Amino acid sequence: MTLHDPSPKLTYEDYILFPDDGKRHEIIDGEHYVTAAPFVRHQRIARRLVFRLEGFLREHPVGELLFALTDVLLSPHDIVQPDLLFISNERAGIVTEKNVQGAPDLVIEILSDSTRRLDEVLKAYERFGAREYWIVDPHRKTAQVWERTAEGLRRRALLSAAAGDVLMSPLLPGLEIRLAEIFAV
Repeated sequence: MTLHDPSPKLTYEDYILFPDDGKRHEIIDGEHYVTAAPFVRHQRIARRLVFRLEGFLREHPVGELLFALTDVLLSPHDIVQPDLLFISNERAGIVTEKNVQGAPDLVIEILSDSTRRLDEVLKAYERFGAREYWIVDPHRKTAQVWERTAEGLRRRALLSAAAGDVLMSPLLPGLEIRLAEIFAV
């Protein structure tokens, strides 16, 4: 008697058949995740981050910033759509006309009630080589900064707007983003 997996892992071929319904569809370890469109607060924070990062990259052209909805193929069974992602010039070859094929250098996720699936996403970015990962929490007005070490992604900092903390990255030397500015009402 042979045991069969009742639900085979989904792939990119399955992913491209998902409906274009305005929702975020992702596959993590072969499992399908669907989240609703983000709320206005989420979009305001994303816009402020894009504005600051784009301004920095215009003055320091060290790579490219992309944002949702951009498909990132981490593996045949891991397809995600980060809120924002940075690809360094050295790794620009992973960007194709249709998608990004490989882990971005920097991934930024803005939390919302429907996207608190951190364990799965963090593990995926860790497995596939993201160099840095920011988790921005609008409710707590904090940002967790995870960076790649020999042991995988490790949290480097937990920053807060209340403490006057500033987001910085070794991938983007000279970049400083005040959290209070990002979370402003």
